[in-house]
Amino acid sequence: MSNDLKSRYDAGIELAQKAAKIAMGYYETALDIEWKNDESPVTIADREAEKFLRTSLNKYFKQDGFLGEEYDDEPGDSGYRWIIDPIDGTRNFVRGIPIWATLLGLEYKGEMLAGITVAPGLNQTYRALRGDGAFRNDIKINVSTINTLGASQLFYSSISWFVKAGMEKEFLALASATEKQRGFGDFYGFVLVAQGAGEIMIEHGVHAWDVASIIPLIEEAGGKFSDWKGNKSIYAPDVLVTNGILHQQILDRLANKIQR
Repeated sequence: MSNDLKSRYDAGIELAQKAAKIAMGYYETALDIEWKNDESPVTIADREAEKFLRTSLNKYFKQDGFLGEEYDDEPGDSGYRWIIDPIDGTRNFVRGIPIWATLLGLEYKGEMLAGITVAPGLNQTYRALRGDGAFRNDIKINVSTINTLGASQLFYSSISWFVKAGMEKEFLALASATEKQRGFGDFYGFVLVAQGAGEIMIEHGVHAWDVASIIPLIEEAGGKFSDWKGNKSIYAPDVLVTNGILHQQILDRLANKIQR
């Protein structure tokens, strides 16, 4: 492991926790909510947390690039790029639901190398670095070994996203084939798969900053990440995360509709 990568990872953990603390200072307070063009909410907490991360990381790693939800893409010269979602789960945040997190991913020349997810309302930090494993706080985590859909637990955000994608019937058929289904959307469904608390997280309507930090966590925990066609990209609007064992089986179910 290079010193450049390790120093960025360690700094990323510390600064993501501080950014989440900034956001937490606004949690359950009276906030003005703005609505962006994609009909997603944004608050001063989102902007302040992202601004803090960009400014702080830039002090240490001046040649690195940035991509975030609230501010412009800033290219860099080092090959490293930080991908930021200051509050993943803003709808939960503004309604007093503690399932939200600050996400920070570290990319090098197109490959996601590290991911940090800080959920202050749950007092949990999920983190992973290539070759170093995946952790919840200081506990190493791994995906489950369940190998049948009928014994699996599926996570998702909202059925409305599958309606928008024209995949409502396929989603309901998949859900019906699993043992349990839970609407733990946003970051939470992903990290639950990473820690072995469920086997499948399927989502639509995501952006790069929603999933960039998730890839290292899932893969270091032994799972698999792809879009609905089986490609690994942070830019696809759809995403499938599993324990790996069930991944191809689910892709095959989705492929019948996608290929028509």
